[in-house]
Amino acid sequence: MVANSLNVQKKETYFSEVENIIRINSKTFYFATNFLPKKERRAVRSLYAFCRRTDDLVDEEKASLSELDTWRKTVSRPASKQNDPVLYCWALTREEFQIDSIYQNELIDGVCWDLKSEQYQTWEELKHYCYLVASTVGLLSTPIIGLAKNVTFEEAKPYAIKLGIALQLTNILRDVGEDAENGRVYLPLEDLERFGLTRQDILDKVYDERYISLMKFEIRRARQYYVEALPGIAMLSRKGRASVGVAALLYRAILDEIEAIRYQTHIQRAFVSGKKKLAYLPRFLWQTFQINADDYCVEC
Repeated sequence: MVANSLNVQKKETYFSEVENIIRINSKTFYFATNFLPKKERRAVRSLYAFCRRTDDLVDEEKASLSELDTWRKTVSRPASKQNDPVLYCWALTREEFQIDSIYQNELIDGVCWDLKSEQYQTWEELKHYCYLVASTVGLLSTPIIGLAKNVTFEEAKPYAIKLGIALQLTNILRDVGEDAENGRVYLPLEDLERFGLTRQDILDKVYDERYISLMKFEIRRARQYYVEALPGIAMLSRKGRASVGVAALLYRAILDEIEAIRYQTHIQRAFVSGKKKLAYLPRFLWQTFQINADDYCVEC
């Protein structure tokens, strides 16, 4: 009885620590996940904390490939062998919702790309990176969120992939200046060349009509992925639909904010303010429940 009580206390303490990670590091995600029931909310936030920690290994701790391989092995241990709060909560979530570890490993593969790749030559290369670091998150969260009656994982999967690509491309457009300061350029070389720009121009934070045209092009691409992904929201369980729908629409609104600052993401970070999030909420909730999966075929 005492051991069980200690386990419950440990679980509550660790989940509280995970909640704090989300609250501090992703206000949009924290806001949107408030619409989930407690069990699913905790599980999705544990997933986010795991993703955040994995990403920070490269961005903050400058981990090597061998260290990431060690991380991969550590992450795969069962909850009973985890002492780190984030890994303990993620392992519990993975076990409770029977989540396929293939997507967890693909996500770590994506983080490894940040160590190996300095430039993406084509959109296809960048799209695959977006799949690895973002679409996998959607695929990992699908068993937690749940699906509507008679919808299979394989049917919902293409929409989750497209949404992940849309979200990650939005991140890339928002963070051009921040990434440049870290010596990174994610925008594909073929896109830069299309508008007469070079990788060095992005690192030097060149801002002219070429850069504006490039940003307009990439924003159109991101919006198209949202258009193709959003019908998949209707495939989710009703209890999870509001959270995912609001998160997706709030992220899409970042593209509007980039336009509002005249595409100057080379010197500032576009974001949706807390006041705007609350103002958008009624409309986004209404839009979420108007989405019909039959309106779009992901293969068309």
